[in-house]
Amino acid sequence: MNQNNHNENTSQNKLAVMPVGKLLFSLALPAIAAQLVNLLYNMVDRIYIGHIPEYGSLALTGLGITFPIIMLISAFAALVGFGGAPRASIAMGKGEHESAEKILGNCVFTLIILAIILTVVFSLFAEPILYAFGASDETIIYAKPYIQIYVLGTLFVQITTGLNAFITSQGFSGTGMKTILIGAGLNLILDPIFIFGFRMGVQGAAVATVLSQAVSAIWVISFLCGKKTILRIRKDNLHFSFKIMGPVLALGVSPFIMQSTESVLSVCFNTSLQQYGGDIAVGAMTILASVMQVSMMPLQGLCQGMQPIVSFNYGARNMGRVRKAFLITLVSCLTYAMVMWASAMFFPQVLAGIFTGDEEVIQYAAWAMRIYMAAIGLFGAQIACQQTFVALGKAVHSLFLAVLRKIILLIPLIYILPNFFENKVFAVFLAEPVSDFLAVCSTVALFFGTTWKLLKEE
Repeated sequence: MNQNNHNENTSQNKLAVMPVGKLLFSLALPAIAAQLVNLLYNMVDRIYIGHIPEYGSLALTGLGITFPIIMLISAFAALVGFGGAPRASIAMGKGEHESAEKILGNCVFTLIILAIILTVVFSLFAEPILYAFGASDETIIYAKPYIQIYVLGTLFVQITTGLNAFITSQGFSGTGMKTILIGAGLNLILDPIFIFGFRMGVQGAAVATVLSQAVSAIWVISFLCGKKTILRIRKDNLHFSFKIMGPVLALGVSPFIMQSTESVLSVCFNTSLQQYGGDIAVGAMTILASVMQVSMMPLQGLCQGMQPIVSFNYGARNMGRVRKAFLITLVSCLTYAMVMWASAMFFPQVLAGIFTGDEEVIQYAAWAMRIYMAAIGLFGAQIACQQTFVALGKAVHSLFLAVLRKIILLIPLIYILPNFFENKVFAVFLAEPVSDFLAVCSTVALFFGTTWKLLKEE
């Protein structure tokens, strides 16, 4: 017990007194590394599959069709984990340790129940869902075998993604990074063994991913049940209390919508591009989605480093540290986003060539990338403001902004813009930067018009 109290006091003192800039990057760098390495789970699959001789490009397109299901599974983990972790941090900032542990226990139980439901649904209805998501008769033969194996690891995804947020929110960002490094590193090793060595193709990629996620899940559970953690999983807390989970799910709705609407968006893009451009356009979209993920993940990692600082000090009413953490995060996000914009504008062929050796697909994707990512340089402000709303526990603001960008703006534009352009495929890709620009303007105006004023009140 004394050791546990020592760990808790050390972590809380660090969040309260360490210089904000040094603290932010000490927490953010491992989180950024973890986010980037986490991409390897799916990126490595796409890279290896895209370079399979003879049918790699078609298999890559098929894998892209499974992306909405993969994102939806992760979204449910975010609903619980990214809603629960800030609530637990705020409780810790108030000195309510027992309440924070109850939040953790309820989240563990909820993640397990969700995993069971998702596994059953996607196992039973994989084929009709994939066809609805834009699969063709040529790509379904690659998409279906992959996703049928992948969904068997849903429990591991829920535990790894959902509970790792509780590790980083306590200030153990290095441990959180190891969670991802262990699984992704194993996936990097197993992928070529199963895909090429055992000649299992896309099924081998799925098996490698599930095994890697299982190892990560074991690591997370071991840590949260061990002696080093501040918040511990306790048997008495493993149940569902609406009083506890109501606020958690309300806060988690925003990151849930952000990720689940990626699933919906992928369906909208894939079906529209299949109609106007065929399999090559869908294949290009798979590459663009991958590059966009690479671009966004470090921003999310930086905001994960910011979250415990803002949540803890907001709970402790130390507004000066909250303001400073936000401003450093905002400048850093904008700087990185501009670098990614320049990369997409000037070196699109290089980025596309990572995922396929098919020259026709590379050129098509390079053309599309300059359109699709035209406004990404401004998107750093969107991420910084929206994630600060989450860290402050302002569920309504964050939910509105998540709905605004994707549901109110982007999805309608995918179907509206082709009516005004002769090149329909160009119009579909153009929907992304138009919605990004409008969403950034709205988010920044809302944040500085409301929340920033409140944070000036000591």
